Amino acid sequence: MFFTQSQHAHTELLQKERRGFTVTEPLKGRFAPTPSGRMHAGNICSALLTWLSIRSQHGTCVLRIEDLDPRAQRPPVADLLMEDLDWLGLTWDEGPYFQSQRTEYYEDAVNKLTDMGLTYPCFCTRSELHAATAPHMSDGTYVYPGTCRHLKPAQRAQKAATRPPATRLIVPDADDPKGTITFTDEVYGPQREVLATQCGDFLIKRSDGVFAYQLAVVVDDGLMGVTEVVRGHDLLGSCARQIYLQRLLGYPQPHYAHVPLLMGSPTRRLSKRDRDLDMGVLREQFGRPEPLIVKLASLFGLAQPNERLSVEDLIGRFSWAAIREHRADIVVNPEFLYT
Repeated sequence: MFFTQSQHAHTELLQKERRGFTVTEPLKGRFAPTPSGRMHAGNICSALLTWLSIRSQHGTCVLRIEDLDPRAQRPPVADLLMEDLDWLGLTWDEGPYFQSQRTEYYEDAVNKLTDMGLTYPCFCTRSELHAATAPHMSDGTYVYPGTCRHLKPAQRAQKAATRPPATRLIVPDADDPKGTITFTDEVYGPQREVLATQCGDFLIKRSDGVFAYQLAVVVDDGLMGVTEVVRGHDLLGSCARQIYLQRLLGYPQPHYAHVPLLMGSPTRRLSKRDRDLDMGVLREQFGRPEPLIVKLASLFGLAQPNERLSVEDLIGRFSWAAIREHRADIVVNPEFLYT
């Protein structure tokens, strides 16, 4: 079962549009943090822009906790994350959903793709991949050379005796139009990727049994009826793979808006691991959510740094045009936030 009631409603709207009806699509967005540590200022910015976009369009906000990786299955951290969102006033209408509780849906998707003849077991280790290929982009993404795609059954059985396989999804050849993905991002404009040359066959399930991010978010967004995805632009490069999966699984394609990142320095992103400007420090310094929200909103041209505004006051000021004017990554100076 791959379509929920909300998906059927979404599909019906699209069908009416094709038949010539004028339709206003109900917007549904989501904030999907990983509880690997306490949120930092960059996470808050993504949550804020997601929330403002949804509320400015009278949409529905979904909270999804992306805790697929066993290392991220930390209930106290997830509880603290939700308490911090509540303190900030970034409320949600649905959820929280936990990916760790949704693995049956991901397994169904893998089985469907396998039944379509589009998957194969992969026995390559990360070190082997790094030794054989070079990253194609600055984000360190490696193009898989197809090493395991054409293994014979006996070869697969021999390798499986010593190492559990991951599962890869076959992408079309470079000259197949189905493997060229184009879309327009709300902030960064037209995008085009040829899957075969820019990522190759990609993982949908790891060798340890954990489902890959690319698969899980596509299944969740599809089943939850998400129509708008707002997130950091470090994930822009994953869109083509997700759109390809959406097409294979029959899910509608959401509208994408990737937003600038907050940086600790010109070459280093903010990190939960380094506790850069995390919510514990920020809440202690600010005491109240409003001045923190305004400071962060000012980085995107939505407020003046020391205005007295609530998060609800910012809804009427939000526009993607303003974000496009501030789409360069932002180096955060703690002195700016605290003065």
